[in-house]
Amino acid sequence: MSIRVGDKGVEVGPEPLTFDQVVAVAREDAPVTLTDEAIRGIEATRAHVEELAARSTPVYGVSTGFGALATRHIPPELRARLQVNIIRSHAAGSGPEVEREVVRAMMLLRLRTLASGRTGVRPATARALAALLNGGVTPVVHEYGSLGCSGDLAPLSHVALALIGEGMVRDAAGELRPAAEALAEAGIEPVTLGAKEGLALINGTDGMLGMLVLAMHDLRRLLKHADLAAAMSVEALLGTDRVFAADLQALRPHPGQGTSAANLRALLADSAIMESHRGPDCTRVQDAYSLRCSPQVNGAARDTLAHAELVASRELASAVDNPVVLPDGRVESNGNFHGAPVAYVLDFLAIPAADVASMSERRTDRLLDVARSHGLPAFLADDPGVDSGHMIAQYTQAAVVSELKRLAVPASVDSLPSSAMQEDHVSMGWNAARKLRRSLDGLTRVLAVEILTAARALQLRAPLRPGPATAAVVAALRDHVPPPGPDRYLAPEIEAAVRLVQDGTLLAAAETVTGPLA
Repeated sequence: MSIRVGDKGVEVGPEPLTFDQVVAVAREDAPVTLTDEAIRGIEATRAHVEELAARSTPVYGVSTGFGALATRHIPPELRARLQVNIIRSHAAGSGPEVEREVVRAMMLLRLRTLASGRTGVRPATARALAALLNGGVTPVVHEYGSLGCSGDLAPLSHVALALIGEGMVRDAAGELRPAAEALAEAGIEPVTLGAKEGLALINGTDGMLGMLVLAMHDLRRLLKHADLAAAMSVEALLGTDRVFAADLQALRPHPGQGTSAANLRALLADSAIMESHRGPDCTRVQDAYSLRCSPQVNGAARDTLAHAELVASRELASAVDNPVVLPDGRVESNGNFHGAPVAYVLDFLAIPAADVASMSERRTDRLLDVARSHGLPAFLADDPGVDSGHMIAQYTQAAVVSELKRLAVPASVDSLPSSAMQEDHVSMGWNAARKLRRSLDGLTRVLAVEILTAARALQLRAPLRPGPATAAVVAALRDHVPPPGPDRYLAPEIEAAVRLVQDGTLLAAAETVTGPLA
């Protein structure tokens, strides 16, 4: 799903980036350009830093040590070494490599903070970071190392290490190479750091914020798939759509709930299966909660996402560094690097991800249970007893849902002190972001299994036909997964459904009938 950006790619200046711009650079390699306004602001601020560096009075981040070592005044002849040392020592991550898109998002967001003119770096340093992005050079960043305070120090230090020509990177072709070698090939001159620049490159919430923006983009799409899956299951289980009526939903005016119910109405419109049981003989007054309350759960997830988007938009407008250089030339220490605002919403989003998945799994289980599926064969098997149908697909869902419940436990309440008790309360926002990425992967898989199962159930309702929207989804799925029949090797079919959720194929099929879902 391509994100449109301007003819010049993404222009990075003092103003906030948009969510779509972050996604475009992180995932689609959109080029970046520093604006003239950004360069002028960087030059003006740098002049203040140079003037302060020449003074005999210690200034934190310019002529002192860092963190618990801030009491030491560093003489001019050692300051270049100080800037390199902070990068080398703080590039202390461990574990597997972080995904390329995460590193690129983090690099872009750090570049935007540099472009704010509040950090005191030189224009050449900001331009070098932009060149890394445009050259497709991705520093190797590791899973562990950030406490989310002071920002994402270790991950950003691995980026800065590459900027000075040290450490390891992935080149544009994805090959693991020494940074110096990859930079030379890309025509990028390694940076020689000046006063304050080492700290300015690493003191921010850019890693956790980048992962938040990417997660929000994915979750918004997944919630449309959650409505799609719910509609298919309601239809296949001969449920009622009367509970989704607009006037009933208006009695409880949560915005997300209204949006979800409208999606369900559109997806279920003109369904012959739904019409088949609307008559006076229908006894289905109330469906189970996993059907009837789908808009309430999927809608609450949307409202939670809207809160996260508000927080992320504020963070995108922020200049997170310590110290910062103010327009009047003052260099002031602050606590804006603390990741709590971002960490909280990263944790918060893991809760609806788990709950939406939990409801999806309950609907799938209902489709497979002959006592509750209203005439469908046991486990949707071709010959129950000889065939097991989708029995173990639901096991897979249940295993994922169980994991998602554990991932919903917040990371942000688990502060551990560091730096000789100078950093005695930390946000753990990076950890919250890492587990949210796993949560959304799990939600994707759970919804894919429900859609796969509900599609099979809808076809087993023949000769009754599903509605045009859900029928279009079934047809799109059948281009990749065979129709109901005797037992087959099921894992590849589940993975095919996962890919179709990830790339938006199934949602696009539904929207050819309904128009864009909200």
